[in-house]
Amino acid sequence: MVRTPLTPEERERGERLGQLLREARGSRSMPEVAAEAGVSAETIRKIETGRAPTPAFFTVAALARVLGLSMDDIVERCALVVL
Repeated sequence: MVRTPLTPEERERGERLGQLLREARGSRSMPEVAAEAGVSAETIRKIETGRAPTPAFFTVAALARVLGLSMDDIVERCALVVL
């Protein structure tokens, strides 16, 4: 299966998600948050740096729960900007 390349807007959305998660994580370490969320620290690193701009829904949901974010917050901050 060939993946369709991401649009610049989709990449930007991934960067906003990474920034939001990084801010919400604050001083907590990646391994600490990863263990609580049941994901790898490398997954968090990839999301926060934009190398994984389209993470799985359940990964985002688990991180949101651990970081005290609602999915509505994430959608508001990270939705595609349509002009």
